[in-house]
Amino acid sequence: MKKLIVILGPTASGKTDLAVRIAKQFDTEIISADSRQIFKEMSIGTAVPEKDYLSAVKHYFVQTRSVTEYYNAYMYEQEVLNELENNIFRRKNVTVMCGGSMMYVDAVLNGIDFSPDRDEKLRQELWQRFETSGLEPLKEELKRLDPIYYEECDLKNHTRIIKALEVCIQTGKPYSTFRKGEKKVRNFEVKKIGLNFPREILHERINKRVDLMMQNGLLEEVKSLYEYKDLMPLKTVGYRELFDFLDKKINLETAVELIKRNTRRYARKQITWFNKTVENQWFNPIDEKDKILENIMQWISA
Repeated sequence: MKKLIVILGPTASGKTDLAVRIAKQFDTEIISADSRQIFKEMSIGTAVPEKDYLSAVKHYFVQTRSVTEYYNAYMYEQEVLNELENNIFRRKNVTVMCGGSMMYVDAVLNGIDFSPDRDEKLRQELWQRFETSGLEPLKEELKRLDPIYYEECDLKNHTRIIKALEVCIQTGKPYSTFRKGEKKVRNFEVKKIGLNFPREILHERINKRVDLMMQNGLLEEVKSLYEYKDLMPLKTVGYRELFDFLDKKINLETAVELIKRNTRRYARKQITWFNKTVENQWFNPIDEKDKILENIMQWISA
């Protein structure tokens, strides 16, 4: 059976470096599982792999879409499975997936339920309602339209509430009817490798990465995307804080500190999510590189 090596971990944990090393070791290719690196216009703030990496190993789903295009985890799942079945696994016995987008990884490994096409006007209307009236009215509407999902949803997560309402209103059916929650069978084996550092080291790496992004022109990149700031891809850490600076809501120093803080918070969410799935296969990507390769080799040869 074909084999998929999945490199997981929080932002700034060294996933790209390791994925490229593994791909070279096994003469294979990399599928990016990053929901923002897929957009052409977002390079610096999403830490797109350097040109040397992209030329050394073929990467899929890196800068292939525009921020103006609608894209979701369901579409990603279908496209990745098609790429694996009809392209990569016809030529390679092993391939690598690398990324920190939790929903994208889960979609490929376990499947995601059907998602209707996006209604841009409806979504913008729901977001406007949230920004002007807050979350409570949206929660009440969700309770009325889909009491089942209302009971299980994180009612503090406005993004999920808006998504559920969008589906309810667009289809006329409760969002919960589309969420079967059944794990789908895949025709390939999966090996998950989790990367992480001690908390203080990870935070230091995140802070340095943000400083480097600013030095490399993140503010200029954000300025070039200002007209798209209300689109979903741009409601992302590193972009929304600098949009607030450009809108004169905060100063630049504050914006940079907020990027660092919000990135650290996002990293904690990633660790919590991946802790549920990595099954104790956590490694320090600097000190345990050889151990990681040995672990993978044993799995492949078993």
